[in-house]
Amino acid sequence: MKRIRLALAATLLATLPALAQDWPNKPVKMIVPFPPGGGTDTVARPLAQKLSTILGQQVVIDNRGGAGGTIGAAVVAKSPPDGYTVLLYSVHGAVAAAAYKNLSYDLEKDLVPVTTAAIFPDVLVAANRVPAKTLPELIAFAKANPGKINCGSAGNGTSRHLSCEMFAAAAGFKATHVPYKGTGPATAALVAGEIDYIFEALGSAAGQIRGGTVRPIVVTSAKRSPSFPEIPTAMESGMPGFEVTSWYGLWVPAGTPKPIIDKLRAAVVKAFEDPDLKETWFKLGAEPGGSTPEEFRSLISRDIAKWGKVVRDSNITIE
Repeated sequence: MKRIRLALAATLLATLPALAQDWPNKPVKMIVPFPPGGGTDTVARPLAQKLSTILGQQVVIDNRGGAGGTIGAAVVAKSPPDGYTVLLYSVHGAVAAAAYKNLSYDLEKDLVPVTTAAIFPDVLVAANRVPAKTLPELIAFAKANPGKINCGSAGNGTSRHLSCEMFAAAAGFKATHVPYKGTGPATAALVAGEIDYIFEALGSAAGQIRGGTVRPIVVTSAKRSPSFPEIPTAMESGMPGFEVTSWYGLWVPAGTPKPIIDKLRAAVVKAFEDPDLKETWFKLGAEPGGSTPEEFRSLISRDIAKWGKVVRDSNITIE
């Protein structure tokens, strides 16, 4: 039996180079672990379109929302490592690795990072009905209405959820967290005035900000965004040290041949040479991706440690 297993393993190893050389020879499924219309979709759809052209095969978006993105991530973690199932996940993946007690996969063992796709500053946006235009005014409004303020998010255990907790704790007031099944539903609730404010990647909030359906209060990056220079930072608005950025990236199942990973990363780098995609990212307030797998892995590890501390300090546990 051992001899048979060794023979099968040897056969598989022998065929991997040929599989990688031929990749892709059919459509590639890109799983987006959130509902349509959110920040991840904002990144995934234009990138998938460019990758389809570069790779010569269609990259098909498959939205698998729920549980802070962990349902879709689990699907990819358990998929064949052949390069035909790709995950486009976000910083929420690092948060989930820190916050969820019983994940069915290990982000750092069952999935292999390929490259970043975009890096955004986050932005705090309020409902237009909220009588606050600045961060001090929002904090004053929250303190004047104890027990009545709520902060929406893309779901329990996401970075937006933890940003809600961090902000209220740093500002010294209580806010009720209202989880949704993704950024799209949370943003719709904000526009409708059902919640008071949310934290979101600047890219997914850009359309609503420009359209005037929500009110930007601050960005949570160290510097103002070149795309929205009129929005002040949290630091310059009286909250030093409050810095949160969002990133999006690509993963494949563990065991995917390195030549396939290299081809996919090279395609992403080439996509960002396109002036149209660069302009799209600029309008979203994003920096293009294209990091090496090693750089991306380091970023993931740092954020798991960072958000793990927030989870522990906030006593958040998610089953």
